[in-house]
Amino acid sequence: MDALLKNEDFMRRLANVPPSLAHEYQSAQPFAHTVFDDFFPADVVDAVHAAFPNPKELEWFKFDNSNEVKLASSQAERMPTVIREFLYFLNSKPMLSYLEKLTGIEGLIPDPSFTGGGLHQIQQGGKLGVHIDFNKLESNNLDRRLNLIVYMNKNWKEEYGGKFELWDAEKKGCVKSVLPVFNRCVVFSTHEKSYHGHPHPLTCPEGETRKSVALYYYSNGRPENERGKGHSTVFLDGDSKEPISLRETVKYLTPPVVVDAGRWLMRTLAGKPKQ
Repeated sequence: MDALLKNEDFMRRLANVPPSLAHEYQSAQPFAHTVFDDFFPADVVDAVHAAFPNPKELEWFKFDNSNEVKLASSQAERMPTVIREFLYFLNSKPMLSYLEKLTGIEGLIPDPSFTGGGLHQIQQGGKLGVHIDFNKLESNNLDRRLNLIVYMNKNWKEEYGGKFELWDAEKKGCVKSVLPVFNRCVVFSTHEKSYHGHPHPLTCPEGETRKSVALYYYSNGRPENERGKGHSTVFLDGDSKEPISLRETVKYLTPPVVVDAGRWLMRTLAGKPKQ
């Protein structure tokens, strides 16, 4: 975090959002978004990339179903220090102020537990179906308003696939796609029509992965025309909508300490010694 705070050029950039940039973001189609290249200082993202855990170096949660095949981790306390500090900065006041000016969304609130966010990693053959995101942070009764994704893929080639797709509100098809190259940052507003994903299985070489850092931001309430019933992630499955299973959601969001305690209790009740 210190490296970012001490970078005067970067901090000046955060403090000054040109009205033209805010207008471009808020009027973008198919929904409000922008794509930045080389948004963060090179030394910072290089350090995050170097420390990014491979699929065997962290206790990843594995999604493996018809809608998504990926690895994810929201447990910042278990991540390398440089990544943890990067995540904390993305939740800091300077970053929140910048995002508020860019998006026009006032009163953005970070999620220190990185629910559903943190680190994402997709291996060969993996995908993330087109979807709209869960719209409530139930633990705090907050409305999800904004996503920020930073890609950590050096030398990523077009033929590897994995493009981030933004779909139209009618769910007819992709309007814009973004190649997930290194230090490319995508910011977009989330609501009931912000369909997005990368539905085509990755064709990258074995051992190569599509890496990203994801942050989600909230507000206490939202515009009347964006309000809807609370729901989890909703995927498009042909013409139908298939929500992510409650079991998967609970498993992913449960802190490891709770999982470990549960396992210990089950072993104790079964009369088995702790391993």
